[in-house]
Amino acid sequence: MNKSILIVEDDPFTQKFYEHLFGRKGYNLIQTEDGNEIFELLEKNNISLLILDINLKNTYVEKEKMDGVSISRKIKMDPKYSNLPILLISAFNKKTGNRNFFDESLADDYIVKPVTDFNFLIQKINSLIN
Repeated sequence: MNKSILIVEDDPFTQKFYEHLFGRKGYNLIQTEDGNEIFELLEKNNISLLILDINLKNTYVEKEKMDGVSISRKIKMDPKYSNLPILLISAFNKKTGNRNFFDESLADDYIVKPVTDFNFLIQKINSLIN
């Protein structure tokens, strides 16, 4: 059975990159940047992994602007989805100033962009899914 990965990314170039990379690896890829749609997709699909960008410019959940950290935290705090693996992929370091994005997000793992080692990314994804 193909594993489904839900990706929340607002950059069209990065979306195409994910389509190409994960399509070649046989994953079923679902992409959105609509915050409300994230929760509909989680409800309607058997998602194996959620990949979130942190800096989402146009993503709202119930009319509230949210970044990837907030969305990750909201999902992890929901008992229905608390076991869903979440990978943050962001240009931000884990810690920036007083903020620790990784700890705040409750995500399972974190990769800093740009992703240059695609095998490392696939290994990380496989370890989170299996």
